[in-house]
Amino acid sequence: MNMTPELQTLLMNIGTIAAEALIVIVGVVVINFVFKRIFGAIIATEALSAASGIATLMLRNLRLLLMFLAIVAVLAIIGINLYWMHLGHYLPEYTLELIRSIPREFWIETAIAAGKVLGLVIAAAIVLRYLRRLVDWLCRKTQDFDGLQANDESIGKLFGSLRLTITVATWLSVLALATAWLGLPASVPAAILLALRIFLIISVGILIWRAVGALIDSADAFSKKYVAKTRFTSTYDRLRPLVPILRRSIEYVVMVTVATLVVMQVEAIANLAEWGPRVIQVIGIVFMARVVKELMTFLLEETMLRKSGLTQQQKQRRATLVPLFSSIVTYAIYFVAGVLILKVFGVDPTPILAGAGIVGLAVGLGAQNLINDMVSGFFILFEEHFLVGDFVRIEEAEGWVESIDLRTTRIRDNAGRHHIIRNGQINDLIHYSKDYTNAVVEVGVAYESDLNKVFDVLQKTGEQLQNENDMVLEPTSVKGLDNFGESDMLIRTVTRVKPGCHLPVERDLRKRIKDAFDANDIEIPYARRVLITKNEPGEELTASAASVS
Repeated sequence: MNMTPELQTLLMNIGTIAAEALIVIVGVVVINFVFKRIFGAIIATEALSAASGIATLMLRNLRLLLMFLAIVAVLAIIGINLYWMHLGHYLPEYTLELIRSIPREFWIETAIAAGKVLGLVIAAAIVLRYLRRLVDWLCRKTQDFDGLQANDESIGKLFGSLRLTITVATWLSVLALATAWLGLPASVPAAILLALRIFLIISVGILIWRAVGALIDSADAFSKKYVAKTRFTSTYDRLRPLVPILRRSIEYVVMVTVATLVVMQVEAIANLAEWGPRVIQVIGIVFMARVVKELMTFLLEETMLRKSGLTQQQKQRRATLVPLFSSIVTYAIYFVAGVLILKVFGVDPTPILAGAGIVGLAVGLGAQNLINDMVSGFFILFEEHFLVGDFVRIEEAEGWVESIDLRTTRIRDNAGRHHIIRNGQINDLIHYSKDYTNAVVEVGVAYESDLNKVFDVLQKTGEQLQNENDMVLEPTSVKGLDNFGESDMLIRTVTRVKPGCHLPVERDLRKRIKDAFDANDIEIPYARRVLITKNEPGEELTASAASVS
């Protein structure tokens, strides 16, 4: 089919526009491929697996940005070429003329720069290949060096971060050199170098973070291994919770330092970097406060609870006072830490403390119940009405005292229920843990029983109980006939036992009495109920007996 010259010209112009648009699209695809490889390395790295979500989000945003730029570039190409067509230019020839108008030296320099970039990319790929192998070899040697497995994971993360840092930093450096050699505007390599500096700061921070984790894990594993051979095992286990606190504090310091250095690279927000050192001081104050608190608590427990030669009463008294002293020390330490933190941020704490004193006085005048509870708690501790570990009865709560604070007392009963009682509400107190207590057991026997035989059996059972139960202080005393019941005679026994041991001794004695009565044919009567069933007329009445428990 023969085409008119006008149609041929139109088709050639459209082909030129399509070719230029295709070149832009291919360039965007190549750039997207490079970004995909870089972020793919981040996502595939085990050490930074936690950052995979962020890396995926950044890659998606970059793709959207590249797509937007590609659309704008294609539309610009179409618009410019349509304008040239409107002016009557033949696009293939006009485009070639524009290309020929570019000096020959430009193409020579561009070709040399492209060759240099290609050589640089090949050299970087080869060097990275051997560097990765070297990092993997160092990782294996480090993990095998100490003979411990507890720190293998942290060491693996450290060298994984190092491998990723080397890879990304190398390609960013190649990209910065490539943009400079290809003659792009100075702002492009400057932006890439800024990104490289920020990446290196973050990467070095992560490496330090990983290195600190590996060192602390290794030191902890070595310490646990060698301390186990000494007599300081319990001391190390008691202070070992400070290890993760130290690790977190160093991690926070590293993160704040990295953030400060990154902010300093951006001129628009560089003035915010002055807050970095203050935050680091706050982290140090909080860490030292926690360390001092743990050490003071440890010293209190060592000097007051673990001292040899203490009597049981002294141990109870000290077990009661140690939590109180520990709370006072803790509040004092954190109060001082709070004042120091205020000073770090340039706040004078004196007016705040004065205002807090006035507010505290006003609140105290209105909180009479609170003051009453604290005063009562002070006298309970000072006069030793009861101690931690005592068995007491306060109102409806009966059980073991778990803790005594200035404001409340906590009791755990035999059913496992936790009673919290305000000290100001303690009016009636029954103490089962002073010197001794009595286990009272009452048993009923039938009226037909020989009381002398019953008393003799109970006496022998009480003597056997004393010989076989360490909680019994004296043989069981048979007090005699206590009451005449409807179907039994009630006999009362009293056994002196150790403080707070009356309930288990009562249970043990009841079982022994039942076994002894069965062996001596002594009946323990129980109530019976007679049921009379009314039958049909002409039939006799029937009766049956049923026991009532």
